[in-house]
Amino acid sequence: MKSVAYQAAGALDRPEALVDIEQERPVASGRDLLVEVRAVSVNPVDTKIRRGVSAAPDGWKVLGWDAVGEVVETGEAVTRFKPGDQVFYAGALDRSGANSQFHLVDERLVGHKPKTLSDAEAAALPLTAITAWEILFERLDVRRPVPGAANAILVIGGAGGVGSIAIQLLRALTDVTVIATASRPETQAWVRELGAHHVVNHAQPLAPQVEALGLGAPAFVFSTTETHLHVADIADLIAPQGRFGLIDDPAVLDATPFKRKSVSLHWELMFTRSLYQTADMDAQGKLLDEVSALIDAGRIATTVTEVLTPINAANLKAAHAILESGKARGKIVLEGF
Repeated sequence: MKSVAYQAAGALDRPEALVDIEQERPVASGRDLLVEVRAVSVNPVDTKIRRGVSAAPDGWKVLGWDAVGEVVETGEAVTRFKPGDQVFYAGALDRSGANSQFHLVDERLVGHKPKTLSDAEAAALPLTAITAWEILFERLDVRRPVPGAANAILVIGGAGGVGSIAIQLLRALTDVTVIATASRPETQAWVRELGAHHVVNHAQPLAPQVEALGLGAPAFVFSTTETHLHVADIADLIAPQGRFGLIDDPAVLDATPFKRKSVSLHWELMFTRSLYQTADMDAQGKLLDEVSALIDAGRIATTVTEVLTPINAANLKAAHAILESGKARGKIVLEGF
């Protein structure tokens, strides 16, 4: 089968950064599904791992943590799926990725693909939807008010993949006022289109901009990127007893400024359940089925903004370059081998 992989971690500008290879087709066992992959999307985790994690000696590392495809084989313990089912999922960080023609994934992490979306449109959603859902509804618990706070959330990096779906989930499932950050005219227009009530510029100090909206101190802050640049502003603008969540990787995060306000800090990694085989690992498959139902009901939409064909090293390099530029809007998807 065709795959895109690499051996040595490093920068994207090397010929060997991502290459087209041939691998043996895997076999499903246990709770695994073997999926024939039809579309994948690219996420910041792909670029981080490619830069920092090499393959095992004499081996290949395959990236890719968003996939859409058809189940072609099931392990003996599988109960939720059968060959022919159309599925979408984000997979597991500690297994080979989905940038392959055939891919093994635990059924507990898999949802039924939305019927109303194409393969490319559906591939934009799993990782970002799981991340946004878990941080909003499980970590920050945005449907539980903070006493005295404005029923509002500041989403930092609203135009990125996670921000784009977070805004939609908030509008579809809550009455929380959404303040999104975006710094360019095209990204500001994008977050408004997705449903943000207010837009502020993260290239400028955030606290005075949020205060100027006249809403009061927001109960929640969700930071998707460059948290280290905004910590002081977040501590200033968030309500006492507010809840602050993040998904990026600041080298240092000083939580001391949040003590006076008794602000709680919540970190989200959507791979935690699969990495630790948690007792509620199947929550991700159920969550994706809920997202699929919201899509098919017309309550949220795909966040794909660009589709590259086919799935190969050249196109994956192009997608990685866009993500590393910091100027991505929505999701980049690759379709077909």
